[in-house]
Amino acid sequence: MDIWVDAKKLLSIITALFLFKRINVNLLLFNFCVHGRFHCVIYLQVFNAKTAELLSHHQVEIQQKFPKEGWVEQDPKEILKSVHECVERTCEKLQQLNIDITNIKAIGVSNQRETTVVWDKTTGEPLYNAIVWLDLRTQSTVERLLKRIPGKNKSFFKFRTGLPLSTYFSAVKLRWLLDNVEEIREAVDDGRAMFGTIDSWLIWSLTGGKNGGVHCTDVTNASRTMLFNIHSLEWDPELCQFFDIPVEILPKVRSSSEIYGLMVCFLVCCLGDQSAALVGQMCFQDGQAKNTYGTGCFLLCNTGQKSVFSQHGLLTTIAYKLGRDKPVCYALEGSVAIAGAVVRWLRDNLGIVKTAQEVEKLAAEAGTSYGCYFVPAFSGLYAPYWEPSARGIICGLTQFTNKKHIAFAALEAVCFQTREILDAMNKDCGIPLNQLQVDGGMTNNKVLMQLQSDILCIPVVKPSMPETTALGAAMAAGAAEGVGIWSLNPGDLTAVTCERFEPQINPEESEFRYARWKKAVMKSMGWETSEPSSCMKSLTLFFNAKAKILLLSSHMLV
Repeated sequence: MDIWVDAKKLLSIITALFLFKRINVNLLLFNFCVHGRFHCVIYLQVFNAKTAELLSHHQVEIQQKFPKEGWVEQDPKEILKSVHECVERTCEKLQQLNIDITNIKAIGVSNQRETTVVWDKTTGEPLYNAIVWLDLRTQSTVERLLKRIPGKNKSFFKFRTGLPLSTYFSAVKLRWLLDNVEEIREAVDDGRAMFGTIDSWLIWSLTGGKNGGVHCTDVTNASRTMLFNIHSLEWDPELCQFFDIPVEILPKVRSSSEIYGLMVCFLVCCLGDQSAALVGQMCFQDGQAKNTYGTGCFLLCNTGQKSVFSQHGLLTTIAYKLGRDKPVCYALEGSVAIAGAVVRWLRDNLGIVKTAQEVEKLAAEAGTSYGCYFVPAFSGLYAPYWEPSARGIICGLTQFTNKKHIAFAALEAVCFQTREILDAMNKDCGIPLNQLQVDGGMTNNKVLMQLQSDILCIPVVKPSMPETTALGAAMAAGAAEGVGIWSLNPGDLTAVTCERFEPQINPEESEFRYARWKKAVMKSMGWETSEPSSCMKSLTLFFNAKAKILLLSSHMLV
């Protein structure tokens, strides 16, 4: 039997590969990603390469770190350590199913994008925790960089990178590390530092680490750094100069599907998680799109070999390059920071539910938000606004509002955010989508999926296996030159069974609710700045002065 293993979010292999000395692999795939703002979940998934059937899986949960308000970190060493357990448990499950692990033929990787790691190539040790994509500490860095751009135009580099200047992308995180972490500055000066997103850190570690590990990334991850020219497919010297990043610390950029290195078997695939989901949804044709519901929401539309630049707040990104000699394909992307994270916030912060599944039950019982609207701008607003000053609000509350209405409003907010980025995509593409393909953990929530169809006024189509990120990474790895056991030709792809949700409300009601939510979005903006307001400065001066007077009075009494 041909087997594909997908370690959902690129982690778990380092021990397993060296324990099993004769891995004949048909595919070991690793995906590492953050499923939730408060926890990092590592998945390992095993597929049958001929039928795409999910055979076995295992997951490990890691706590994320929040050292300060708005800061989100992960420990790279803890990630690698957790990999061991994930692989070992999965291999045990395979053996219990009488599946021979020596049938595995290659290894692929899919990972969360933008999260930034710097490590010492001589010791193999990380020099700081990984700064996660949601992290907001770099807002002052962004504002400082904006002052150097004519007109403070956030989109100044858009036609090179496809991206606006934002806290979201890796370059500003790396700039912050260079400005604030002495160990990293010293390592750069000594020629010991290596930079990468999670894929680079893990590939380097898995292929030997300090003993000759391969320092590389793929085009999909490189395109999210803001240092990469998406046309020349190279690190851009002028961008590196602008951010003052030494090119020497950057990984070599490869295609998404080729042999990167040897770890008893070949490591042959690397895809950013959203690109992997696009492949897993089989969106290989121009105009095909998918929306992934995870910690955030990510709507990608394949634009083929043409890079389309949005006039409505979307990103231009690289979808994939499935081979060294294959053409690069691009996508328009709408990125929403908070989707599934809002459910965890209701559970972990407000405590109105004990499990994420209870939110669906509460929302179903309510059947309406009763005029309550929730804008979960915990990390500012991403597409289409790119407004870091926004913060979360719940408005339209009355004495009648209860936790059921708030649960409904939270799910509805995910749908409204998707509506915003889908509207922008329809305007940019000129041809509206007639249905939305969806995937990700939140799609198991049937109330959410029905709400999404109602708000969009189009059908929502969910595959029977919602975690298509893992499947997409497996497909790309199996199709790699030198492996060649998975065909990506449309006629050869296995048909996928789907569940379909049709709109159940009239368009007028949908438009009314959407307009009210947009009003709430406007009220969420302008709440936060990196500099204290003049009012706050005055209050600070007042209280400092008062404290000095009280201290002086106490001395006089003594």
